Amino acid sequence: MKFKVETLPNYRIAYMRRVGQYGPANIEVMEKLKKWAKEKKLLESAILFAIPQDNPETTLADNCRFDACIVISTDYQVDDSVFEGELSGGKYLIYEVKHTAEDIQKAYSDIFPSLRSNGYQMDNKPIMEKYIGDMISNPYCEICVPVKPL
Repeated sequence: MKFKVETLPNYRIAYMRRVGQYGPANIEVMEKLKKWAKEKKLLESAILFAIPQDNPETTLADNCRFDACIVISTDYQVDDSVFEGELSGGKYLIYEVKHTAEDIQKAYSDIFPSLRSNGYQMDNKPIMEKYIGDMISNPYCEICVPVKPL
């Protein structure tokens, strides 16, 4: 599986969180965030992140947190319909994946074996799916895996 290594910067984000079993409802949260961002004229050249915060193998499904995020400028004033936060940058392995449920699922199963064989282990941050722009004109996303050397 092909990847590139990148050092991502810290990002200031606006986000919406959903708690519950991962699945189609996560898409609804992202759509709600995109609708908010479009109304605020933030969507056109946006960087969006989908962040499953918990591992469903070690966290009860009802407690799994999912964040739909958009990068915002340091001076942007958020309103009460979103949370504000920061994504901490660092070294990530970036995998470009076709944005279909089956391709993303396959990528997740391939990522972990490829980490070790390339001399990395996961850093203590969540994996993120990164999308550029409106996601309609770009059929790919990037799965960003935080890493540190073995």
